[in-house]
Amino acid sequence: MNIKVVTGGVVEKNGKFLLVKEKQEICKGKWNIPAGGLDPNESLTEGAEREIYEETGCKVKATGILEIFNEVLEGVNVVCFFFDTKIIDEEIKADGKEISSVKWFTYDEIQNMKDELRADGYFLRILKNKIDNNILPLDLIRITKNNSKSK
Repeated sequence: MNIKVVTGGVVEKNGKFLLVKEKQEICKGKWNIPAGGLDPNESLTEGAEREIYEETGCKVKATGILEIFNEVLEGVNVVCFFFDTKIIDEEIKADGKEISSVKWFTYDEIQNMKDELRADGYFLRILKNKIDNNILPLDLIRITKNNSKSK
């Protein structure tokens, strides 16, 4: 069985959430939270921060864990890690390759966009965790790289 690790995060400012409009054929035109596949030699938090930057232009720092889930899709075991983030530098711009638009929405607006959300808004639970402050500490994940000690 193939394994794919997906990592991403929630970017929130003044009660609004930053979503990306997908350009890839499998989910073209659907809104999603910024996320994508983990690259070789990067930690889960580095992957989330990179994906958010690549898709939105917004530099962030992962600050907590909002959701970890696993699903098997057509023979691929997908493990997903979604983080709460803090904005470091906000220069919003779509990447143009995978993302056609980046926009801020309130939670209520997102709830009313059912047909416009990727996978029926699977990420609504993740946003709700943020709203309800159901955020786990990052130190629940032991991250080691290049035989270095845990961070």
